[in-house]
Amino acid sequence: MDAFKSYILSRRIANEKSADFYVNWVTGFFGFCSKNLEDSVTTEEIDEYLTYLAKRKEDWQVRQASDAIQLYLFFKKRNNRESRREVGDGKAKWKAVAEEMRHALRLRHRAARTEEAYLGWLRKYYLFLNGKAPYSLDSSHVKDFMTHLAVEKNVAESTQNQAFNAILFLYRHVLDKPIDDISDAIRAKAPKRLPVILTKDEVNQLLACMSGTDLLMAKVMYGTGVRLNECLQLRVQDLDFGRGVLIIRMGKGKKDRETVFPEKLKPALRKHLEKIREIHERDRKNDLPGVQLPHALERKYPNAGKQWIWFWVFPADKISMDPISHVVRRHHCYKGTLQKVFRQAQEQANIPKRVTTHTMRHSFATHLLEDGYDIRTIQELLGHSDVRTTMIYTHVANMNKLGVKSPLD
Repeated sequence: MDAFKSYILSRRIANEKSADFYVNWVTGFFGFCSKNLEDSVTTEEIDEYLTYLAKRKEDWQVRQASDAIQLYLFFKKRNNRESRREVGDGKAKWKAVAEEMRHALRLRHRAARTEEAYLGWLRKYYLFLNGKAPYSLDSSHVKDFMTHLAVEKNVAESTQNQAFNAILFLYRHVLDKPIDDISDAIRAKAPKRLPVILTKDEVNQLLACMSGTDLLMAKVMYGTGVRLNECLQLRVQDLDFGRGVLIIRMGKGKKDRETVFPEKLKPALRKHLEKIREIHERDRKNDLPGVQLPHALERKYPNAGKQWIWFWVFPADKISMDPISHVVRRHHCYKGTLQKVFRQAQEQANIPKRVTTHTMRHSFATHLLEDGYDIRTIQELLGHSDVRTTMIYTHVANMNKLGVKSPLD
């Protein structure tokens, strides 16, 4: 286990004290299974051990134990890498690398969208290299790829940055290779774009072209400033009618926050909850698995997902398979459906602007600024880490700055 501990410390996964806990969790697990450290284990054995811990330990300890076991299994696979480098064709090696990258992302609890994006960049990187063996790569290949994206693909700065983060993750956590200075690679230019903002009249025109649950979700986004995913992932317990706040859990950057709960939305949401309560009770009658819960909670309270308070505010009409756990259950509404509704509403309302679901968030912030609310308050409601991100709305707010009057007027 000394080699495993050294690996944890070298990868900066944990400090000296926490690394000892990781080692203890792994040895405890193999002792629980009556197996040696070299023996193979099954998912059922891991689940049984974590369920055993969940009844006796705190949530953070169960998460740490789960991470330690998965990390050790990952570490054992990496020890066999030298033999794998010499076996198989180039395509097979890249498939193995992709699988390792997927495992490393899930081990670090990266979001499903992050996993999808990073593996997408891995495929593009593979095609750019024309199948070159993954373990023969160095920093020059990264520099060439970044230049290729900027010059030939003409991507935006944010896209190039995401590509670099994906390749950096590949080199650090899968290939075990450092990336040297690539500052001489051509960087994509950062365009200075202002967000698209709707006037209050345009917002009303857009909402008038929607109906049903789609209209309610659009009102929630405009009235609270939440992102699309944050709206879709709302749980029943996140609607605090008494305090008049909407609670956003695990938002962007895995941060919780509270935002304003419009009084006008309360009657409609109460009526909506009565409607989806019937769906929840029907799922319980059909003995469907509960909705998806955060990692540790699902193990500590295996039946909590069946409780009403955890049910989605905007559940999907049909059940589907969870892409990660492969459990067939009821998920929240699909984001693509609402995005399509927005495009259709924009055309029907004849609004000469590019309207997306995120436009509602931009309009929320700008209209608050125009109504005289200070920038710090708006920053907290939006969940921005840096006030400079929020300051962009000062450039589009309809305010008569310094009393300036156009000479044409």
